[in-house]
Amino acid sequence: MVSALTSVPAHHPAGSRGAGQASPAFLVLPGGGYARQADHEAEPVAEWLAALGIHAFVLRYRVAPDRHPAPLEDAKEAMLHIRNGSHGLAVDPGRVGVLGFSAGGHLAATLSTSTSTGSARLDLPEAVPDLTVLCYPVVSYTHSVHQGSVDNLLGSAPSSDLLDELSAERNVTAATPPAFVWHTADDAAVPASHSLDYAGALMRAGVPAELHVFPRGRHGLGLAVEEPGPDQWTQLCAAWLDRAGWTTSPSAAGSRD
Repeated sequence: MVSALTSVPAHHPAGSRGAGQASPAFLVLPGGGYARQADHEAEPVAEWLAALGIHAFVLRYRVAPDRHPAPLEDAKEAMLHIRNGSHGLAVDPGRVGVLGFSAGGHLAATLSTSTSTGSARLDLPEAVPDLTVLCYPVVSYTHSVHQGSVDNLLGSAPSSDLLDELSAERNVTAATPPAFVWHTADDAAVPASHSLDYAGALMRAGVPAELHVFPRGRHGLGLAVEEPGPDQWTQLCAAWLDRAGWTTSPSAAGSRD
């Protein structure tokens, strides 16, 4: 798995806040319906995070024909590697987050809600992120489902228990990490109810959550450059990360280079 993990180091100009210090890190999980990974939701997103002073690691997790728990195993192994691994970057092990798009958002949400892989080596508290960013995520496998993601991850006729287990909104607890979540109201592929339900579950559990639903925008926007409305999400998220003390370059909040 580690061979499928690429890193983009944080940008710390000489003399800037954070230069020479351990930096936060994010695991980036591109979408693709558990059939592939969308490149525009991978390294370009990592570069945006790096401009904020955050190390970014992009994971090409296993997809169909591999089934659950293969992608979750990859994500947990990546989280443990980022916190503890010999990757050569100065990562603050107490500030490691996850950012996922679409089906990658589902993987991020199940990672955040401590969904089990059945492996004692991987099902550790250190595999749970400290912050979560979900971009037009698939969340529920029981309501308004994105059938392609379900079929690719679980195959035909999965049990109702397994569908519940992989519906992240049903598994939020007070220990689930805070989240920044965004969606578009007219998303024709994954309804905005997925984001609403996850954010609502966090709020009911007393977990801080920030939710943005933009009126218009197709599914799969990525950084949403020049997409009026959704193009604000990077600035809003950067401000959220800055309030959490995770950024060193707030002026780069709108950067998408």
